[in-house]
Amino acid sequence: MNKQTINKQSYETPSQLGYEIIRDHVLPNILGKHEDDILYWSGKEVARKFPIFSVDELPDFFREAGWGHLTAYDGKTAKDEAIFILEITDQTVLENRSYHLEAGFIAEQFQKLNGFLTECYAEKFPKENHIRFLVKWDTKTQV
Repeated sequence: MNKQTINKQSYETPSQLGYEIIRDHVLPNILGKHEDDILYWSGKEVARKFPIFSVDELPDFFREAGWGHLTAYDGKTAKDEAIFILEITDQTVLENRSYHLEAGFIAEQFQKLNGFLTECYAEKFPKENHIRFLVKWDTKTQV
């Protein structure tokens, strides 16, 4: 190789297979029984590094991050909660993947935007091919 070839960088988009190998096989093996907790707090850290300025930006971020198609639930919710639906087309991924990274990300974004202590819970709905994220904040606890 000549010097030009060594210094030349390639910025190819990672393949979906590469992402799935890391997300669905490597991370669970490394994190073990603490996978959900570590992914949740990692999601919060990702949100701090990649802040959004409106809740309306969440679906775009999910799409760009390769996390899937996220939509806001348009049904009735309480004044201190929001619901989002993440569509999953691959049944195996839906059943075997932890979605705590995404939940932590959503929780931190809402907390930053609304100024209240916020948590997000991921619930799998395999028959409907989606994950439901329930976001709840405590209006009595400002951060």
